[in-house]
Amino acid sequence: MAPPRPYWKGYLKLSLVTCPVSMTPATSESDKVRFHTLNRKTNHRVVSKYVDSVTGEDVDEDDEAKGYERGENDFLVIEDEELKNVALESVRTIDIEKFVPRDSIEWIWLEKPHYLSPSDEVGHEAFSVIRDAMSVEKVVGISRLVIGRRERAVMLESCGKGIVVWTLRYGDEVRKEEAYFEDIDEKSDPEMLPLIVKLIEQQRKPWKPEMVRDPVQEKLLDIIETKRKATKTVKAAKPKAGEQAERGNIIDLMSALKQSLEGKKPGRKAS
Repeated sequence: MAPPRPYWKGYLKLSLVTCPVSMTPATSESDKVRFHTLNRKTNHRVVSKYVDSVTGEDVDEDDEAKGYERGENDFLVIEDEELKNVALESVRTIDIEKFVPRDSIEWIWLEKPHYLSPSDEVGHEAFSVIRDAMSVEKVVGISRLVIGRRERAVMLESCGKGIVVWTLRYGDEVRKEEAYFEDIDEKSDPEMLPLIVKLIEQQRKPWKPEMVRDPVQEKLLDIIETKRKATKTVKAAKPKAGEQAERGNIIDLMSALKQSLEGKKPGRKAS
């Protein structure tokens, strides 16, 4: 199966070392079973619409507005122009600002993973040397990136032949564990501990993705397949007409590395 098209393209930059890259989400829910709401009498899809919660009347699209609730049934209207003014310009460069030990960032800060890979054959060497250096030093890179009109802090981690870019949660999104664990006993029963350890050893197995399969999804697919066979309405999907598989300026890598270490300022930026 061909990999999905990247949804972001730009540059990976470390001092004077630059290479074109593309980024794709590492996880997907596109194969999950999804349902539409239908009119049982006609078998037509039901269309949702906005209505005024008090008058019950339909609301025209031109009259729809964003509102911030400051109290019960009390809203501040935020205009589209005001939202545009705080939107960030799309930044097409992942400029690694600093490196930190990989084990210094706890799991709770990691949000969503993305696969990062070179988008041009010319950039493979620069990409590989950044990846391997992080792996050897056991560090991850920290940078910033605009995703979905939000500036996000991101962590870059070497992963096999590629790099994984993790979006990081903001500080106000992370709750400290102390408040939830403070009433738990600090030490376990020394007599019970060996028994539990023995149980763990008995049930220890190598990790397999099948361990986290979705039984509900499997049963839904069985129901759908049974109904398809019963109604004999299976139709082969026709390819769209003309549908085809869709298929930067790099400075000398060694020179860039030497100049970076000597502290020389970069010249012209890659366009």
